[in-house]
Amino acid sequence: MNPSKIEHIGIAVKNLQESINFYESVLGLKCYGIEEVKDQKARTAFFKLGETKIELLESTDAEGPISKFIEKKGEGIHHIAFAVDNVESALADAKANGVQLIDEEPRKGAEGLSIAFLHPKSTKGVLIEFCEKK
Repeated sequence: MNPSKIEHIGIAVKNLQESINFYESVLGLKCYGIEEVKDQKARTAFFKLGETKIELLESTDAEGPISKFIEKKGEGIHHIAFAVDNVESALADAKANGVQLIDEEPRKGAEGLSIAFLHPKSTKGVLIEFCEKK
């Protein structure tokens, strides 16, 4: 597995529109897309900064993973996503190295990416996502 870049940094927020306003008015970034990811019970907003994206995540369900994250840790960095050539291969490499997987198989993520997560218990406390552009 050789990640090619940081694909995006995911940030959990309570209010997507307020957060978009901050990133646009204070940081001068422009939101280029808002999308609901029903599978993850979240709405996302994306900003591009060089080759890296910032993904804001707002929960659409009080029992969703973003709600639970915010309840436990507050708003802030939720995950770091790495671009990989092949998510299935990256998962197999991680598993072979003793990493606990959240996703045994890739699934569809925002922007049509194939994604999978590694459990933070085996990644030194960081939720890591693999992303493959299809």
